[in-house]
Amino acid sequence: MTAGLTEDQRAFQDTARRFARERIAPGYMAREREGRVDRALVREMGALGLIGADLPERHGGLGAPSVTAGLAIEAVAHGDINLAYVPLLASLNGQIIARHGAPELAGRWIPRIVSGEALVCIALTEPRGGSDAASLALSARRDGASYVLNGEKSSISMADQADAAVVFARTGPAGSGARGVSAFLVPMDAPGITTTRFKDLGSHAIGRGSIFFDAVRIPTENRLAEEGAGFAQVMQGFDYSRALIGLQCCAAAQASLDETWAYVQERQAFGAPIAQYQGVTFPLAEGEGLIAAVRQLCYHTLRLRDEGAPHTAEAAMCKWLGPKTAVDVIHQCLLTHGHYGWSLDLPHQQRLRDVMGLEIGDGTAQIMKLIVARERAGRAAVQYAGRDRA
Repeated sequence: MTAGLTEDQRAFQDTARRFARERIAPGYMAREREGRVDRALVREMGALGLIGADLPERHGGLGAPSVTAGLAIEAVAHGDINLAYVPLLASLNGQIIARHGAPELAGRWIPRIVSGEALVCIALTEPRGGSDAASLALSARRDGASYVLNGEKSSISMADQADAAVVFARTGPAGSGARGVSAFLVPMDAPGITTTRFKDLGSHAIGRGSIFFDAVRIPTENRLAEEGAGFAQVMQGFDYSRALIGLQCCAAAQASLDETWAYVQERQAFGAPIAQYQGVTFPLAEGEGLIAAVRQLCYHTLRLRDEGAPHTAEAAMCKWLGPKTAVDVIHQCLLTHGHYGWSLDLPHQQRLRDVMGLEIGDGTAQIMKLIVARERAGRAAVQYAGRDRA
C-alpha cells in the first residue's frame, strides 16, 4: 500500500518492512514455543519508532497520523502477527492515556510505552460479560485519595506480561450501565494483583489470561478522564483498534501468500512447476484480491479517523472481514502445500491458529454486523444493548 503515502511514510514503511524481514520473521515460530514476547526485540522496535508512532512527540512518539501507525503494524505482523500486538496495544492504550490521563501520568508512562520499555494491556472483559461491555462487575470504590479495586478481568491479552493495564471498573451503582464505568491506569506490580494464563490454541507468545484484583489501591490521579466516562473511551478506542486488527490479519495472510507463490513455482509435478495449473494458482489469485480489498478498507478507515470523520461502521467491517478473510486465505495456502502445510515445521498452521483468535477478540463478527446495521439504519435496525446503555 503506497498510493497516497507521503515520502516520510514510504521511508517509514521501508524501514519497518526491512526490520520485520531481518529481525522479526526469523523468530516467529521460536517465540511461539517460548510463549513470551522478546523484550529486547521490543526495545529495538521502539528505537526505530515502530511503537506508538501516532503518540505525541512531547512523550517520545512521532506525532504521526493513524495511517502511519497502521503501516508499522502491518509490517510487523507480516513477520510475526503476535509481536504486532505490541504497537497495536501501544496505540490503543497510549491514545487513551494521552487524551484522558493527567499530564504527569502520561509523561511517566507514554515514553516507556513508545521506547518499548513498558507493555500495557487493556482490561475490559469479565467472566460474565464479553460483548456486553457495559455490564461490568469489577468495582472501584473511592476511599479518600485512592480507589480500591476488587474483582476479576478475564480473557486479557498479555495479562501475565504487561507492566500496566488500562482497567475499566464500575464506580457507579449496580444497574448504572455505561454511565457507571470509569477507567484507570493500574501498574501490574501493585499489591493485590495476581494473574493466570489460559491454555489457548494460538498466540502463545502473547498469552491470554485472567487478572484478579484483591483490594488493589490506586491513586485518584491514575483515573483516566472523569469518573463515569470510561465506557465512551473504550468504544472510541475500539474504532481505532479494529482497523489496526484488520491490517494485522491482512499482513499474516499476505505472508502466507508470499511463501505459497514461491512454493508453487518451485514444486514440480508431472515434469513442470505446479504454478502452471489454474486449480493451484486461481485460489491464490483470489486470496490476493480479497486481502488487497480488506487492506484498502482498513487504510480508508484510518484516513477517516485522521480526518475526524465518522468511521464506526467502517471499523466494524475491518474487524469482521479482516480475520475471516485471513483465515480463509491462510487455510488455502496451507492446503496448497499439501502435507508439507500440515506439518508443524511450516508457519501456516501457526498463522491460522493465531488469526482465528482474532475472530473473537475485540468483538465477534456478529457484534460487528450489529454495529454496521445500527450505524446505517439507526436504532430501528437492531437493539445493541452495549450502545443502548451509553
